[in-house]
Amino acid sequence: MLRRLYDWTITLADHPRALWVLAFVSFIESSVFPIPPDVLMIPMILARPSRAWLVATVALVSSVVGGLLGYAIGALAYEQIGQPILESLGKVHAMEEFATRFNDFGFWAVLTAGVTPFPYKVITIMSGWTGMPLGTFIATSILARGLRFFLVAALLWKFGAPVRNFIERRLGLMFTLFVIILLAGFYVVKFL
Repeated sequence: MLRRLYDWTITLADHPRALWVLAFVSFIESSVFPIPPDVLMIPMILARPSRAWLVATVALVSSVVGGLLGYAIGALAYEQIGQPILESLGKVHAMEEFATRFNDFGFWAVLTAGVTPFPYKVITIMSGWTGMPLGTFIATSILARGLRFFLVAALLWKFGAPVRNFIERRLGLMFTLFVIILLAGFYVVKFL
C-alpha cells in the first residue's frame, strides 16, 4: 500500500497542474492548513529535477502571500478566526503572555518558524495580532521561506537521483521517519 501511495504521489507531482496544487497548499499552509508544502515539493522535484527552482519559487511566493492572509487574520479577525486556529494547536493560553514579548523578537520568531518545521501559521497570525510592522514581517518571511524552500530545492536538484533511489529502496523507513518528525513537530507546538 505504501508503495502505491508513493508511486501515486510521484505521478501527481508530474501532473500539468501540480504547480497550481503546490501554490494552493503553500498559500493555505501559511494561515490555516496543517500539512507543509514540502509534502508536494519533494516529490515534484524528484520527479522533474530540472524544475527545482520553479517549484521553490512557486512555494515561496504562495507561502508569503498566504502569510499575509495569516497576518490579516491576526490583525483583523483574531478572536473570530485566529484564536480558534491557535486553540486547535493548543497555543491560546500562552498567547497573551507571549504577545508582550513577541515583537521584541519578531524577526527571529518569523525567521525560525519560516525555516523550521514549527507551524509558520502560528507566527503569521501572531505577527498580525501583535502588530508587528508589516515590512519586517514580509522581509523576514521572504528570507525564511526562501531559505527553506530553496535549500530543499538545491539539495534535491544536486542529489535528486541518489535521494530518490534511497527513498525508493527504504520507503518504509523513510515513511516512519517522516511520521516521527511530523508527530514531534505537533508535540513541540502543543507542549512548548
